[in-house]
Amino acid sequence: MAASAAQGFARPDRRTGGRARCAHCRRCERVFGRGGKPIVVSRSPFDPIPLFDDVPRAQIDGLGLRWSVAEIPAGNTIFSQDDDSRDVMFLLSGRLIAVYWTAEGREVVFTRFPIGSSLGELSAIDDKARSLAIFAKTDARLLRLEQASYLRLTDKTLELTTLSIDKRVRLFLVRLAIESNKLCPGGKIEKAPTHAEIADMIGANREVVSRTISKLVRQGAIRSGRQRVEILDPDLLAEDL
Repeated sequence: MAASAAQGFARPDRRTGGRARCAHCRRCERVFGRGGKPIVVSRSPFDPIPLFDDVPRAQIDGLGLRWSVAEIPAGNTIFSQDDDSRDVMFLLSGRLIAVYWTAEGREVVFTRFPIGSSLGELSAIDDKARSLAIFAKTDARLLRLEQASYLRLTDKTLELTTLSIDKRVRLFLVRLAIESNKLCPGGKIEKAPTHAEIADMIGANREVVSRTISKLVRQGAIRSGRQRVEILDPDLLAEDL
């Protein structure tokens, strides 16, 4: 009589083309081909992260990146506001919540963290304390990339991409709003840097910065005037940062 999969025998798995997968452990990386010989299936933790979509795997491996995967139980703090850590995190699974406390004690909450979202890039780039506190709303799995590795990766592969510049502009505006205590709907930043000054600060050209800011205006994230920025939707402005 055939034994059931629940007894620990290999069972068919559609993800492996009908071959059998080890039934002992849900996280087992082994599948079995003909003759019952184990075949190693490589599952890179970088796969679900959009930042790495256009970077060849061989190039990532050649950079000698220092990374680890962290399992965070629901309710735990990933990092606190003003934390001095500099690692960059990427969400692999689970749900997160971010909280920013203004100088007056007002709480601003961010909840848009799709799978692959990066956390803590700003601190890694400008070497300053964390701007927000991040908590695990559910059990979460995160890829942790050390600061030096993250900077090496961005310097070598993403330095001049439009996506990178778009994110850097938004990171800059979020930091500017936080430092001005204006990261809230209707917050007005007076004497804001010009597009040329922003471009110089983030290592981009003025035209791309201007296009990015115009896009943020069309999306309803900000309202922009002559050396003035008004925050309309801080959650949208900080999305995926």
